[in-house]
Amino acid sequence: MPRKRNELTRRRLLATGAAASSSILLAGCTGDGNGNGGNGNGNGGNGNGGNGNGDGNGDGNGNGDDLPQQELYFAQVKGPLDLDPIVLNDVPSGQIAGQIYDGLYEFSDSLGIVPQIASDSPTVERDGTRYIIPLEENAMFQNGDPVTAEDVIHTLMAPIEEETANASELDMIDTAEAIDENTVQVDLQFPYGAFEVALVRNVVNASVRQEDREGYNTDPVTSGPFQLVEWEPENFATVERWDDYWDDDNGLPNIATIEFDPIEEQTTRVTELETGNVDIIETIPPQLYETVEGNENASIDEEPGVGYFYLAFNCNEGPTADPMVREAVDYCFSMDQAIENFVEPSGLRQVSPYPRTLAEEWDFPLDEWGEIEHDRDLDEAESLFNEAGVDFDYDWRIIVPPDDMREQIGVSIGDGLQNVGFENVEVQRLDWGTFLDLYVTGSEDDFNMYTLGWSGSPDPDTFAYQLLSQETEGVTNGTFHDYDEASEMLTQARESPDRDERRELYIEATTTLLENRVHIPAYNLNNSYGISNRVEDFSAHAISTEVQIFTDHNNVSVE
Repeated sequence: MPRKRNELTRRRLLATGAAASSSILLAGCTGDGNGNGGNGNGNGGNGNGGNGNGDGNGDGNGNGDDLPQQELYFAQVKGPLDLDPIVLNDVPSGQIAGQIYDGLYEFSDSLGIVPQIASDSPTVERDGTRYIIPLEENAMFQNGDPVTAEDVIHTLMAPIEEETANASELDMIDTAEAIDENTVQVDLQFPYGAFEVALVRNVVNASVRQEDREGYNTDPVTSGPFQLVEWEPENFATVERWDDYWDDDNGLPNIATIEFDPIEEQTTRVTELETGNVDIIETIPPQLYETVEGNENASIDEEPGVGYFYLAFNCNEGPTADPMVREAVDYCFSMDQAIENFVEPSGLRQVSPYPRTLAEEWDFPLDEWGEIEHDRDLDEAESLFNEAGVDFDYDWRIIVPPDDMREQIGVSIGDGLQNVGFENVEVQRLDWGTFLDLYVTGSEDDFNMYTLGWSGSPDPDTFAYQLLSQETEGVTNGTFHDYDEASEMLTQARESPDRDERRELYIEATTTLLENRVHIPAYNLNNSYGISNRVEDFSAHAISTEVQIFTDHNNVSVE
């Protein structure tokens, strides 16, 4: 019997998550209260709600009537924006897409990569520029179409051809062709060292999507163990087990229905776990860790994320185009203190664009990079502002997304600017859509600084190139810096098959960009979850989009 929920319904919960634009006109210092964080950065356009595609609850295994009818209620920090993997580029959407799509390759319970639609690892030829990918012959979409080489080719080529925000993840591909119905050959323009990570990608139905791209974003045809039933962009999503799932060697999911609901207000999210209205909540707020730990009916599971949160400067227009001004801003506040006040224990201080586990694996000079940022020194800040000729009547604008931690970082900087003597400082918290439009304009009218985050993959390229290369300006890089040589090094690093050469290029380029304060690194979050004791076999994953409900290593259940 499905358990009954408290009267606080989904629709009522949604009222707690409205993300409105708001401004903070700073007047003196703020207190040391803690804020709540989100997961990664959101990109991509908005879609419209629709009904998922599928064949209903059949009994392809001959035992459909005997399957468990368990329900799982999962509270996200934000709701999904898109469900088409070609355009999808935000964490909440990725968490839901991961249930209804199968990937060509997927992450294991760690950061290993395993085949799913692919039947084996790719064969690599021509000095790392040719990948031959075999496909499962029995893979099937929920409308009955077989998954073929043409579907995989469209999945890989469409972001490039349509110039989506994901294009830079795949734009090293020269050609992709079908050797036969179940084999794909991909030729690269250069030997891209992180290409196997790029192949961790949900496979779309090419013929259906090509007929109606917009419709596919709202009503996709998928091949995963769950099928989409209902969703509303930036709101909720409901998925149900697909009882005819093609890959049933490990049986079928114990969970019959998953409801994903956004609860942005942090205290409400924790309260809903305490009262039993939800089974899993993501992102435990720093000030509520003890509350969740003290809940005898729930526990916390967490894993350091593969992410990066940062302050970025408008290097294109306005006073922050001058590196002396950016250094003066660095002297205005203490990032160490801000992280201690508003992020810990939900996350950890980070001194580079690379998560610590990744940086240590590549032996990057973290100690050296950690010494670049300054301690708070208002006298030195004022001196540099004067030397740079900045008018103390200047109107500063710092934009932040709808996330408490990143807002508090912005407020800390704004307080520092006021303490130096600037009177006109605005920290503007924007809804995601507005923020994503503004931070890539490079316009002084839109921002001087912004705070943001990025959820990447276990290769330096997925952070350095996406966030700091001039080739991604106006897409995922809103700094518009003029350090041409450093940017060229990032391009060389992604095109080199030699790991040692890549390492040296990343070190030199990153050092230049940090010393000139294109970014000031801030923190990385733990991917943390509050989990009801009713839930079994669920654990946190280092990749924030990975909400693993049914895989070859786990099958979540709810009492």
